[in-house]
Amino acid sequence: MKMVIEGVDILKNEIPFEEEAVVISEDDAKPGLVLVDIINGFCTVGSGNLAPRESNRQISEMIEESAKLARVFCDNKWPVLAFLDTHSPDKPEHPYPPHCITGTDESNLVPALRWLEKDEANVTIRRKDCYDGFIASYKEDGSNAFVDWVKTHGIQLLLVVGICTDICVLDFVCSTLSAKTRGFLAPLEQVVVYSKGCATFDFPVSIATNSKHLLPHPQELMHHVGLYMAKSRGAKIATQVSVCKVKNL
Repeated sequence: MKMVIEGVDILKNEIPFEEEAVVISEDDAKPGLVLVDIINGFCTVGSGNLAPRESNRQISEMIEESAKLARVFCDNKWPVLAFLDTHSPDKPEHPYPPHCITGTDESNLVPALRWLEKDEANVTIRRKDCYDGFIASYKEDGSNAFVDWVKTHGIQLLLVVGICTDICVLDFVCSTLSAKTRGFLAPLEQVVVYSKGCATFDFPVSIATNSKHLLPHPQELMHHVGLYMAKSRGAKIATQVSVCKVKNL
């Protein structure tokens, strides 16, 4: 454990990045919130092959912070989009074992966010069958549900939270930033990743050596790498998110 902590400290010194406090106000930019895969299969102890085996501080904090933001966005009637990782049993997602299978509770929102499914007019829930929610949003006719969501709501500032920081969150953020650069996401101006609202899983070397398929994945180190990569692609990394009250509320 000491070696892991020292390794994280070295990494943070070698590839540091700036985090900042972000204030969200509809008077400045129309906000939208994306929740990435905050579901039982990745977050609830014992809920599947990729769920934590015991209570995890980083994941618990991510759920708490994400639930707070979701409530604030719903109270302000701001748009919220929740991606739920959901797979058909006959379409594995290598290199990972079967997870979040269609029709199982693994693919459902965690209890702290289940209320989002109940008549929240500003909430869109979309199931996805690959890492990247942007790619998974493509429909058979070639249109993209996420792009349509951004344009329909006129979103200018996109706040992203969820799991895993360095996998599904990062893939979605990178695709979104590339699409924004190409001009596909007007009027989107800014993508913000909230560090405390993100988490990843812990799969130390001591366990990975006994696995034929999975690579070592130290949690704190990979969380930092995920945030660093998002920052390097043009996202803003928020260490704190606060919301200004809308004047007409």
